Amino acid sequence: MHTPTRRTVLGASIAAAGSGLLAGCSGSDSPSGSGSHPGPGEHHGSEVGGHDGEPFVPKGPKGYVNPSDPEVLAVERRRDGGPLRSFTLHAVETHIDLGGRTVRSWAYGDELPGKEVRITAGDTLGIKLFNHLPVPTTLHSHGIRMRCDMDGVPGLTQRSIKPGDDFTYRFAVTHPGTYWLHSHSGLQLDRGLYAPLIVEDPREPLSYDREWVVVLDDWVDGVSGSDPDGVLAQLVDGKGMRANMDMGEDDEHDGNSDHGSGHEKPHGPSRVLHKSYSRILHSEGGSVDYPFYLVNGRLAHAPSVFRARKGDRIRLRIINAGAETAFRVALGGHEMTVTHTDGYPVEHATTDTLLLGMAERYDVLITAKDGVFPLVALAEGKGARALAVLRTSGGDLPSPSVHPDELDGKLVPARRLVPDDSVALTDDEPDRELRIRLTGGMKKFDWAFDHQPYDIKQRHPIRQGEKIRLTLMNATDMWHPMHLHGHTFAIVGFGAQGARKDTAHVVPHHKLVVDFYADNPGLWMLHCHNQYHSESGMMTILGYRK
Repeated sequence: MHTPTRRTVLGASIAAAGSGLLAGCSGSDSPSGSGSHPGPGEHHGSEVGGHDGEPFVPKGPKGYVNPSDPEVLAVERRRDGGPLRSFTLHAVETHIDLGGRTVRSWAYGDELPGKEVRITAGDTLGIKLFNHLPVPTTLHSHGIRMRCDMDGVPGLTQRSIKPGDDFTYRFAVTHPGTYWLHSHSGLQLDRGLYAPLIVEDPREPLSYDREWVVVLDDWVDGVSGSDPDGVLAQLVDGKGMRANMDMGEDDEHDGNSDHGSGHEKPHGPSRVLHKSYSRILHSEGGSVDYPFYLVNGRLAHAPSVFRARKGDRIRLRIINAGAETAFRVALGGHEMTVTHTDGYPVEHATTDTLLLGMAERYDVLITAKDGVFPLVALAEGKGARALAVLRTSGGDLPSPSVHPDELDGKLVPARRLVPDDSVALTDDEPDRELRIRLTGGMKKFDWAFDHQPYDIKQRHPIRQGEKIRLTLMNATDMWHPMHLHGHTFAIVGFGAQGARKDTAHVVPHHKLVVDFYADNPGLWMLHCHNQYHSESGMMTILGYRK
């Protein structure tokens, strides 16, 4: 069985413990709990989200498992984290070169995306985040089933990291897959605060020669005076829709209510998108008219180039890090074999193109042909695209407007994928059913669940050990990518348990039905991963009862 070499984003550094602003600590291979490193379940000080060593307790009703309660620590101990792999992240203001166009934004270090973090399933991951920004921030490890007080939701699982402060996230990582890191504070994700997180399988069943990590993004920050906070203000026309949202940190005013910069007046030209439509999504593609779309931080006229040899078997790990854009992705001249979605294996399925909602990930295999081929990410419903290039021989780069036939070819949706037997849920009946309506609209930009905007004191009660069936009914005219923290779910449909995922979209006036096991106690956010929808209220909390 071939063990793949560790390659990162289009030629970035391959070392799991990098250099510069994202650096592995010298103790990265020490067993967790050895030396000065506390082990799983033994975090203290700035590692539990409180002050002076006290665990952080969010606002809300009593009778629920709080982020650092004994139930949480007990499950973390059972994960039995292995060697500690330590990294350092610096959230900074910096200039970013998008390929001939330089913008000032916020990022992890001075790269976009941030340098890849790569570990092996079974490791304990440690990330020390230093906040050099002018506003508070946090870090969320998207898709990882971790201990609750490491989840990075301000006001819910920890206090925000104030400017000049730092926080150490440390937790066991048990499942391999393609994941990513991003800020969970306000609209900071729609800047440059994200990076790939790759968890390798020590018993990797796939055979391939090379690996290509592909990160997609929509970009507005620093372009002609625009920033995400100003864009949100344009979308709501300055009506102050957030005034009634309790973010749980009124004393500091630094919960999810931080848009990012603290500015709430529109900046730059209008970024409101009009007359977009996607047949696949049954709705508008989105509400934001982004000036740029990127693959691995590069514009289409100056694309990143991945070099390989004819006949190479290449694993693509594709991550949609966009804030408000679904991407339809295809590699010109090639068929793709889907092997994983959101980090979990599926029965292999061939396709010409993929649709990734915000925060979704797909792993695919391709066999490289001879030539120069465009990897195109079409901004679904928005009439624009991002581009990268696969090169195995000489030839000119594709045009930035290239449209390979595969983009209009066979599309395998997530609901049609079949989980690998190793990760399939059983067909037993659920112990509890939750039904939540997605409400709101573009006119008032009042996105919510059941007409109730996010409040830190909200709880949808569940109990440890239950199998939960969650039905999300989309009563809006817009599509929504829905993400559940701390768990993976199986899409229910066609009479069987479907693919395991943590993010899945639901189109207008349809429903998304998912099953999951309540096996990770704490307080967990459920939200739309359209950042502008979540920031206007489409978030809620599933809470484990004591």
